[in-house]
Amino acid sequence: MPFEPTSLLYLAALLISAGCIMLIDWRHRLFLFREPLRAVIILIIGAVFFLLWDVAGIALGIFFQGTGPYMTGIMLGPELPLEELVFLLFLCHVTMVLVLGAQRVLTWRATA
Repeated sequence: MPFEPTSLLYLAALLISAGCIMLIDWRHRLFLFREPLRAVIILIIGAVFFLLWDVAGIALGIFFQGTGPYMTGIMLGPELPLEELVFLLFLCHVTMVLVLGAQRVLTWRATA
């Protein structure tokens, strides 16, 4: 099967989005750039939790990989594409940036 450039679109979109969140995080020192070790541990715990959730859903026949031209086809396990791990890491990171960013804004507004 020949390589199709469209098979990288979803992964590329996830990585570009993650890069943008990293820039916001870096600019405001919210999560990864505030306490890197603690942040990495939290990201790993979050990703492992959601990966276990996915594995349970796959085992129960609830989750499955759909077909589409935008996926790399690289599988980490049965019905578990590489893009899922990248998405879960992105989800955990964006959630922490949003929560800590909102907390900072609300604290700033309360003291202003």
